[in-house]
This record gives sequence, structure tokens and C-alpha cells, in this order.
Amino acid sequence: MNPLQISTPIGMIGPLLILCGVAFAILLLDLVLPHSQKHWTGTIALAGVAWAFVVAAGQWGSEQRGYADMVVLDDLSTLFNLLFLASTFVTILLSEPFLRSENVEQPEYYALLLFCTAGMMLLASALDLITLFLGIEVLSISLYVLAGYRRGSDASNEAAMKYFLLGAFASAILLYGIALTYGATGTTNLSRIAESFTTSGSQFPEGLLLAGMAMILVGFAFKVALVPFHMWTPDVYEGAPTPITAFMSAGPKAAAFAAFLRTFFVAFGPIHGDWNMLLSVIAALTMTVGNVAAIAQTNVKRMLAYSSIAHSGYVLIGLVAGGNVGGTASIFYLLAYTAMNLGAFAVVILLEHRGVGGDELRDYAG
Repeated sequence: MNPLQISTPIGMIGPLLILCGVAFAILLLDLVLPHSQKHWTGTIALAGVAWAFVVAAGQWGSEQRGYADMVVLDDLSTLFNLLFLASTFVTILLSEPFLRSENVEQPEYYALLLFCTAGMMLLASALDLITLFLGIEVLSISLYVLAGYRRGSDASNEAAMKYFLLGAFASAILLYGIALTYGATGTTNLSRIAESFTTSGSQFPEGLLLAGMAMILVGFAFKVALVPFHMWTPDVYEGAPTPITAFMSAGPKAAAFAAFLRTFFVAFGPIHGDWNMLLSVIAALTMTVGNVAAIAQTNVKRMLAYSSIAHSGYVLIGLVAGGNVGGTASIFYLLAYTAMNLGAFAVVILLEHRGVGGDELRDYAG
């Protein structure tokens, strides 16, 4: 079979295509709808997410690889797709009070959310480092704009700029790691990278691959806010609109961890011992720093940001443990964490809507 042949049924990425199609439709409607009718784009976005959820649920149990072996459809990707769609649905519902009170353009907001979710779904289905990088960039670029969506707020603009600069830096490191990995193995496919450990023998440039793996690890560490690559998180979470803070702390973090797990279990699984101890130390530092720093916070969003950092350490423990049990534990924790975090931020949004004056803990005094 020609490895470049791309004859996979388009339904394999059906949910992703639905989101992109609805996002483009919303942008087109923005051109023709009068301003008083643009709020209907939120309903259209909800309907699109629900449609994609039903299609994704119907894919449960399917096992398929396609598009030159760059994308995989399996229970892991389907589970994460359902998680992403559910978190996006909740975020759209939580965003309505913010959009109404800020009087900002709604169609672009919903379109960016859908594009971001499409990037998350591509990330969870990536079986190739190039596809993985593409998913990260689609996700990240949408979030950069959403983080600064409150254009009249200096804090929101600062959050967007800081997120963009550090995110671009992390992406560059990740891409350099991908390049080194390709130079060492001659492939960017995760399965073939794993095979190269047993087929290359003594000629295998192990040092080059380990350097590439380390840079990929640093790139992921920025995306999921592992210590010591977490410094952007509190400032961005505090400055971004609260619904977007809720969203980026749940869905995108889960998407990055989905790619993290698949990359290190599949591609670098044969050298588990080479990175296991390093990740153990990072996990311990992340849990400790996140929890200790959260105790000292007086701002609710910063407190939840440090809590999110600590939770990243907990998820990482499953990756350190390895095997099916460790991977399953990480996935289960991500499911519970996503629901918990969206619920916590939903309370913050509700209190803001009811007139609580700010994000400081003293504002919540009875």
C-alpha cells in the first residue's frame, strides 16, 4: 500500500468537520444578520456541538487509521472528543451572560470556540507529530484571541499577549524537538518512532532522539502548565474572560494531556526508563508548588489557576506509572477534573452575573 495514499472515509473525522462547517457558517451569518439577531449564532453553535457529539458517540468502538497513518480513530480519541464537545457545550452556555454584559461581538466568539474544539479533537486523534503540531496550533491560535476578547480591559490584553508570546515559544521548542526526532528516526509517525528503537540497532543516534524527546517534553510541559513551565498560567487565567478561563483550564488542558499520553506511551514507550524519573520529579514539583502557591492567593481565579497546575501533577502520575493502569488512571482523573473545574468556574461566573464586585476572596464574604 502506498503510504501517501489518502483514501480514508471522510466520516472518520466527521465531528471535526461538523464543527468547522458550523464555525464557517456562523462567520458567514455574521455578515448578513442584523446586529439584533446575532445572538442566534449561540444557538447555532450549541446545535452544531450537539450534532457533533451525537456523531462522535456513534463512533464508539470503531478502530481505524487513515490519512497516511496520521490520524487514528479509537476509543481513546472518541472518549476525549466527547469530553471536548461536552466542555465546549457548557462553555457556550456559561458565556451568554459575559457576552451580553460586555456587549461584544458574539459570532466570532462562538466560531473561535468551535475552531479551538476542532483543534483539540485533531490533537487527541493525532498519530503523527506533524498532525499533533497542527492540532496544537489550531487550538492555541484560537485561544490567544479568546484570552484577549475583552478588548477594553488592559488585564485581558496583557493576558492574551503573555499567552501568545510564551505559547509561541513553547510551540517553537516543540517543533524543534519534532525536527530532532525526525532526524534521529527518519519518521514523525508515533508507531514507527517506537519501532525504530528495535530496528535501528547500534547505529541508532540515541543522543539526538533523547534531545528531541526532551524538547517535546518541554513543549508539552508549557501547554499543560507543569513546573517549572507554569509561570504564564496565573496571569493568563486572571486576565482572560472568566468563561474562557474555565474553558482553557478544562478542554485544552485535557487535549494536551491526550497528546502527551499518546506520544509518550506509543512513541517513547520503549524507553520508559529514560524519562520516567524525570517526569516523577516534575510531577512531585508540580503538585507541591501548585498547592502551596494556591494557599497564598487572595484572587479566586489565580487560586484556581494554581489548583489547575497542581492537578496537572496528579494527571502526570499516571504517565509515570505507565501501562494500561496508569493511562486509565490519568484519563479518569482528567474526566473528573474537567467536570469539577467547569463547575467551580460556573459558580464564579454566576456570582459575577449576580453582582459580586470582583474576583477577590473578600468579595465572596456573606
